[in-house]
Amino acid sequence: MKYKHIFFDLDRTLWDFEINSHETLLELCNTYKLNEIGVDDYEGFIRTYKNHNAKLWDLYRVDKISQKDLRRERFQKTLSDFGINDFNLAEKIGEDYIDVCPRKNKLYPHAIEVLDYLKERYELHIITNGFDKTQHIKLEHSNLKPYFNQIITSEKTGVKKPNPLIFSHALTLANAIKDESVYIGDNLIVDILGCQNSGIDGVYFNPERIKHFENPKFEIECLSKLKKIF
Repeated sequence: MKYKHIFFDLDRTLWDFEINSHETLLELCNTYKLNEIGVDDYEGFIRTYKNHNAKLWDLYRVDKISQKDLRRERFQKTLSDFGINDFNLAEKIGEDYIDVCPRKNKLYPHAIEVLDYLKERYELHIITNGFDKTQHIKLEHSNLKPYFNQIITSEKTGVKKPNPLIFSHALTLANAIKDESVYIGDNLIVDILGCQNSGIDGVYFNPERIKHFENPKFEIECLSKLKKIF
């Protein structure tokens, strides 16, 4: 195998964003007793939040809104949909979410087992579009940090995936070259087409087995399959 460097995405690839986020949101609904002010369905509240969050992240990725706006508006819009127009409450929940969620430590099955295997054979790195401080907290609390030599965040780099500049910056920091590098991520457009358009092979992590018509170098539905590839 020609590879010497393996770059990973973090959220939804190693760190189970959906489980960790859902757990946090339920806790916050209970902490702020949202059922007493008009939210009679916490699961409905979380679904509404996820819809707003996804749309706002799409805007953030193309620099249409700021990090501050993203963090504020996702809860402001969700509360508003339930007839709650309380800016201060939205801000407090937003701050607590950023504090609590990154400290959750649920990982995808086989994540540690696979990282133990790969660490003995390759240099491992992270490239993530997440916020710098938040992503470092996730890595610390889930005991992932020791596995990675370089941790590249879009916030610190100044550009986001799929921009080729973040991939070239990552190669420079890792002292790696394209032909000896591979990137593993869950987003077919942002991660896989992004890295492959930059000349880096991609491994599409597709646990939901979503049908598509792209052509990643590799595709897996479970992290354990990485041991067969590498």
